[in-house]
Amino acid sequence: MGYKIVVVGATGNVGREMLNILDERQFPVDEIAVLASRKSLGTEVSFGDKTLKTKDLATFDFAGWDMALFAVGSEATKEFAPKAAKAGCVVIDNSSLYRYDPEIPLIVPEVNPDAIMMYSNKNIIANPNCSTAQMVVALKPIHDRAKIKRVVVSTYQSVSGSGKDAIDELWDQTKGMYVPGQEKPAKVYPKQIAFNVIPHIDVFLDSGDTKEEWKMIVETKKIIDPSIKVTATCVRVPVFVGHSESINIETEEFLDEDEARDILRESPGILVIDKREDGGYVTPVECVGDYATFISRIRQDVTVENGLNMWCVSDNLRKGAALNAVQIAELLGRRVLKKG
Repeated sequence: MGYKIVVVGATGNVGREMLNILDERQFPVDEIAVLASRKSLGTEVSFGDKTLKTKDLATFDFAGWDMALFAVGSEATKEFAPKAAKAGCVVIDNSSLYRYDPEIPLIVPEVNPDAIMMYSNKNIIANPNCSTAQMVVALKPIHDRAKIKRVVVSTYQSVSGSGKDAIDELWDQTKGMYVPGQEKPAKVYPKQIAFNVIPHIDVFLDSGDTKEEWKMIVETKKIIDPSIKVTATCVRVPVFVGHSESINIETEEFLDEDEARDILRESPGILVIDKREDGGYVTPVECVGDYATFISRIRQDVTVENGLNMWCVSDNLRKGAALNAVQIAELLGRRVLKKG
């Protein structure tokens, strides 16, 4: 016996990826509905060997459905997620709307699976920010062994994190660099993204941080440990898919780089590829389509008493969004609903 699943925002990048991953992981689906806004009504999407037509989110009745994976913006989520939850359908939300609500669990299954039981507070579970999701997978095993005091992270985030228009903008600007008369001005981003890097993701806050940086700080504390100090600089780079992070970690106890490497190799969701030679590390191009969070460049930071550096790469449309949501659905099924 399987589940009745709804994918909300099925025509977007993350929604389509959710459908792919549900099929790839053979999630026990008895029935599936794909929803979109009225402007996308009737658009066809693929689920395995099936072709499904989207239904109207505004008129859909969530009663009798087990789980709804939401991959729409905060405004639509704010309107429709409570309706789904009230109808008895557990919402797994990919937007930022509910991440900071203390009554709603913020889940990365490899990191804080026990928090899933909080779902019953509001029948809603939040999916973290893409850059946070891969980082906490890397941090948790280190924290369990040596207790992390402070994290300094710089991100190199792909344009797919901003949606289809951003992917198109990078593609069009790149072509425009080589074809006279085809130059494309910046619309999605405040500056040209092709052959450039932009140290600005989301809006600026009074502190000088951007909201993306603030998200990484607050979400890491909520998911792992509120005592961890985090400082982040988030940068958009001209990469289509795959987020990279340079992570500096200071721990309370000394942790040798070799032991850290062994711990990470044995940890769920992580693949360590760390050879001190040309190409002995993973780049975003190589992680696309993979489930894992890849860790490379593990080494001691000798400038502090107990310090480590590492390089972390993951497919942001998968672990950073769609995969994590499906893993939450799997966890919910195993721990709570127990149908599949």
